Amino acid sequence: MPNAQGFSGGPLPRQFTEHLGTGPGQWLLRQHINAARVLLEQTDLPVEAIATRVGRISAVNFRRRFRAQLGTTPGVCRRTFSQPR
Repeated sequence: MPNAQGFSGGPLPRQFTEHLGTGPGQWLLRQHINAARVLLEQTDLPVEAIATRVGRISAVNFRRRFRAQLGTTPGVCRRTFSQPR
C-alpha cells in the first residue's frame, strides 16, 4: 500500500529509479544540464556563472559533466543554439 508520498515501502532511491528510470543523482544532474542549456542559449552569462546558478559548485566539474551528458562543450552548445540577442 502506498504511503503519504505515493511510494510503497523500501528505500527511496530504489523506488525513485523504478518510477523515473534513473537514480536521484543522475536525475538531478540532468535537471542541472537542462537548466544550463537554457541559460547558454538565452543569455550571455559566463559558463562559471551558469554553473553556479544551476547548482554546480565547480565550473570545471560542470564542463566535464556537461560534455559527458551531451557530447559537446557548453561553449559549442552556446554557439550552435544561442538565440540572436
